[in-house]
Amino acid sequence: MKVVIAHSPDSDDAFMHFAIGEGKVDTGDYEFDHVMADIETLNRHAVEGRHEVTAISIHAYAHLADRYALLNHGASMGEGYGPVLITREPRSREDLQSCPIAVPGDWTSAALALKLWMPEANTEVVPFDEIMEKIDCGDYQAGVIIHEGQVTYEQEGYFPVVDLGQWWAQSQNGLPLPLGGNAIRRDLGEQHIREISRILRESIAYALEHREEALQYAEKYNRGLTREQTDRFVGMYVNQRTLDYGDDGREAVCRFLRMGAGAGAVPEVSEPEFIV
Repeated sequence: MKVVIAHSPDSDDAFMHFAIGEGKVDTGDYEFDHVMADIETLNRHAVEGRHEVTAISIHAYAHLADRYALLNHGASMGEGYGPVLITREPRSREDLQSCPIAVPGDWTSAALALKLWMPEANTEVVPFDEIMEKIDCGDYQAGVIIHEGQVTYEQEGYFPVVDLGQWWAQSQNGLPLPLGGNAIRRDLGEQHIREISRILRESIAYALEHREEALQYAEKYNRGLTREQTDRFVGMYVNQRTLDYGDDGREAVCRFLRMGAGAGAVPEVSEPEFIV
């Protein structure tokens, strides 16, 4: 059976799927193909059910729960860190109330976290890898950065207005900020879902147990980071939490979606199903 795994073209996702791509785990009767696109594109593709397994934003899950279930592994969680609202010059929240703010997609968790922090935010979608450039040229006073920008923005001379993962942890008694998850299409049926889930979890476990080997592979997708920065970035988003959300991680997902629904930013969903 051919299974497409869709994920972002960045080093943390490459690290997670390294063992499958390089034949380090037994995939049995399944043949895996990898499709890469930015997370907002993947969110929109999931509306169509285009891929059997896909990375999605937790924000987007509220729109996709009828078609996809969350796997209990493969999550990206901000442990006191996360997307950062940045500017070129020091600015306060009050300074930005009348300014459009660039976000990397309407359905990204970064956009939802910003709305929870600043309900009055006026947001406009800009591709994630163009946000810094748009701030530089004056198109936007501020933007929310994700992916590798989170570890490079300070050395590139930008100023943080708020780290949304830090804000979330402080306001939610230390809960991690749910950002992305791996989702599997429900129509595959229970047997295929369980078996594919097992293989994907084994891939993450292999990478964590063979870190240097997996990092060397992931470096091909690091978008200009040094080896040290790649190591740091991968460690932020692929760790023991990636093998299992944990009770607090699952609670964080439920709370994030409840708060989003309460703010009128996402449709209400029942308790998410986490496939082991």
